Amino acid sequence: MSKGTSPARLHFRGRNYLLLGGALAAVGVGYLLLAGGDTTIAPILLVLGYCVLFPLGLAL
Repeated sequence: MSKGTSPARLHFRGRNYLLLGGALAAVGVGYLLLAGGDTTIAPILLVLGYCVLFPLGLAL
């Protein structure tokens, strides 16, 4: 790092926390459904949480 520069920081706003909370909820419900034997909705929720909501929560 050169003199006078600061490292990049993430600046989270309400939208970020909402998306990350949605990702956490989708993953949690997905795992609960998967443990209960569901093989249709559980994978959809897991993919939605891990591949859509979590990256959006970090990127936006």
